[in-house]
Amino acid sequence: MDIETQTKKSMQDAIRYLKDELKNLRTSRANPSLLDSLQVEVYGALMRLKDVANVTVPEPRQLLITPFDQNNASAIAKAIEQANMGIMPIVDANAVRLNIPPMDESTRKEIVKQCKRKAEDAKVSIRQIRRESNDKARKAKDNGDIPEDLLKKKEKSIQELTDTFCKEIDQLASQKEKEILEI
Repeated sequence: MDIETQTKKSMQDAIRYLKDELKNLRTSRANPSLLDSLQVEVYGALMRLKDVANVTVPEPRQLLITPFDQNNASAIAKAIEQANMGIMPIVDANAVRLNIPPMDESTRKEIVKQCKRKAEDAKVSIRQIRRESNDKARKAKDNGDIPEDLLKKKEKSIQELTDTFCKEIDQLASQKEKEILEI
């Protein structure tokens, strides 16, 4: 695999990771992806919530978690409490309800800061990939595998990829910011 293809794949992985991270940030609406990273201890092992329950949105500010095994409702509620999400679970017969409280201004600003931090971390990751790719290209030139003009083309191509993915990160972050600030 050539350097540009490898670079592009690594940068796409960084973007995919950022998207997953941004999904976990709370907005003013109930969103099942808020619970994607939640681990629940059932049957003596830690399992992902989506492997033990179904999560639906019956109302704009409420999540309904229906366990596949009704005996797991209390374990799910316990996991949500331990996750320290600022949301108290309500065990309702064989289901767990999460009422998403409206966010105040300070909470919104704090979550926007988290969003910006995650976006900046993703940009740092992209730049790190650029640096590693440029190093590989220079090493190939030093070994005599590629000529000087091809090295310059590769560096330019890698920089263009970096710029493209950094713009995408900015777009994803500003889109998420709008969702967070939406009342």
